[in-house]
Amino acid sequence: MYGRGASIGAAGLIALLTAPSVVAQQSSAPALDPEAPLAEMPDIGVAWPELPPEPAAAERAQSVTIGEARYGWRIDGLDSAGTQLLRQRFAELSVLDQNDGEPANAAQLDRRAREDSSLLVTLLRAEGYYDASVETRIETTGGRPLVVLAVEAGPIYRLKDVTIAGVAAAGDKAETLRNAFGVERDDAVNADRIAEGEAKLRVEAGEQGFPFAEISDPVVTIDREARTATLDVSVDPGTARVFGQIRANPNNRVFDADHVQEIARFEPGKPYYAPALDDLRRALIQTGLVSVAEVKPVPGTTPETVDIDVRLEPAPPRTIAGEIGYGTGEGARVEASWTHRNLFPPEGALTLRTVLGTQEQLGAVTFRRNNFEGRDRVLTAQISAAHTRRDAYEANTFSLSGSLERQTNIFFQKTWTWSLGAELVASDERDVIVTTGQPRRRTFFIAAAPTSLSYDGSDDLLNPSRGFRLGGRFSPEFSLQGTAFGYARTQFDASAYHPIRDGVVLAGRIRLGTILGAPRDEIAPSRRFYAGGGASVRGYGYQSIGPRDPNNDPIGGRSLAEFAIEGRIKAFGNFGVVPFFDGGNIYTAGLPDFSGLRYGAGVGVRYYSNFGPIRIDVGTPINPQPGDSRVAVYVSLGQAF
Repeated sequence: MYGRGASIGAAGLIALLTAPSVVAQQSSAPALDPEAPLAEMPDIGVAWPELPPEPAAAERAQSVTIGEARYGWRIDGLDSAGTQLLRQRFAELSVLDQNDGEPANAAQLDRRAREDSSLLVTLLRAEGYYDASVETRIETTGGRPLVVLAVEAGPIYRLKDVTIAGVAAAGDKAETLRNAFGVERDDAVNADRIAEGEAKLRVEAGEQGFPFAEISDPVVTIDREARTATLDVSVDPGTARVFGQIRANPNNRVFDADHVQEIARFEPGKPYYAPALDDLRRALIQTGLVSVAEVKPVPGTTPETVDIDVRLEPAPPRTIAGEIGYGTGEGARVEASWTHRNLFPPEGALTLRTVLGTQEQLGAVTFRRNNFEGRDRVLTAQISAAHTRRDAYEANTFSLSGSLERQTNIFFQKTWTWSLGAELVASDERDVIVTTGQPRRRTFFIAAAPTSLSYDGSDDLLNPSRGFRLGGRFSPEFSLQGTAFGYARTQFDASAYHPIRDGVVLAGRIRLGTILGAPRDEIAPSRRFYAGGGASVRGYGYQSIGPRDPNNDPIGGRSLAEFAIEGRIKAFGNFGVVPFFDGGNIYTAGLPDFSGLRYGAGVGVRYYSNFGPIRIDVGTPINPQPGDSRVAVYVSLGQAF
């Protein structure tokens, strides 16, 4: 009897091959009665000689070596029949291999040799060599005992006939099910192939809309005289069904059936598709509010429907998180937050967040509802108050914002993501008059409608090694500061990743931005473009690139152009080295003219943890402006882009 998994472990294989559904062809000879007494020996007038007793196993082994000694072992004759999988399974269960290098006496060697010879015969049968035999002997090499397993694989048995009884009941999907099994006449009688075929047949039945299909364990009948076998599988597909309603256990205290339906990727009336249940189970766990999610089909209220029974157990809903970071120009930064992820069911989270840094202090209250009116849609509303001190400006800001977005995550990385938002900002900002360098203070009232659209064709969210990404942001804004005026901020980002060889990835990115509709000096300093820093042009301080005022402080601009290229090299273990070269500049005009680019270069270290790479970059400016530091350091989680 072959198991239902697509692959079989070595220990499981032994049990499968000794199970009763791998049978030999029946003989016509009458069965012997084991309880019948033996007939007496015939009297021929001469006494039967007394033969000496056969020596015990230990005595036979002692004819080669006596006492305990370290031993070696080898297998002869396995070259043609021994696949890599067979050798792997033998290594998992071999008593000779497990005790290799330890002293053993003759009796132990004999017992281990016989156990491993039986194991080899079983493994060879799994690959279709049903006449395989293994002889054991013990040789002496250089004074050390050497156990030799001599293999005679014999011919490989092949299937004379493969029968899938009952599959015709699946109608026009019968051929699809039959092809999914994949094992055909004249194939070798291979246990793995047959187990894999059974697993594929079960999966295909669910994908073709048969939630209650019954598939028997395959039965292999061996004909040793003809050195062939027959394979029989019985299929009862039942009826193809469509999705009915979702039933959620009423006391789960997590989600009701309506919200589970919002998360599901299937709708009532659509054909049943088993992988959609696995997807729903993963999505429920991914919410972080569920510790156990059982999703299974049950008969619906009508014969053509299948309802989905969902049983959920809650997970702890509260989270406390912290983050520490440092960047040249940004200073040190500590962030802490408390979140109740289901304070407003379903999935209505409340987060209290604070930032304490050398150049930034913030307090924010955020409401967030995941899977809002559909899978992966996130509704967010936030109130925040912040004090920000940069070389370019100092601002005290109060903001109200909200957004609806389709997000990506490490569990379900999305190709397309988008966001629609609205923002109201009151900001008291201090900078200087560019022409005179005199300080000034202004209050801005800003209304904005930021939107974004992104495409992710990379292979990993946090550590991509191939593919590319494209992203665009557009934010029309209305500003009131003395007079009312409007402008539009636009930014475009692109990055690409190409593997050079194993452990080496070449990565590059570009960024372009523009603000059209108002002169730079009328736009609030906090809404202008800046360049420089760990996520911009490395080697320079945060926001330090571009035009400067008479005090040699940056003033930002209406357009930007940036690029970066780096090589991500796996050095040893979980550590990597990343040499990089970046460039960029800020411009007063509405469109960048790519003049006066500032270049930075350096090297970074990556530690590839199980939750993403930890990044430390050290860079230096190649053509610095007056006042730029010669070294800049950045520490964060994730790749630079």
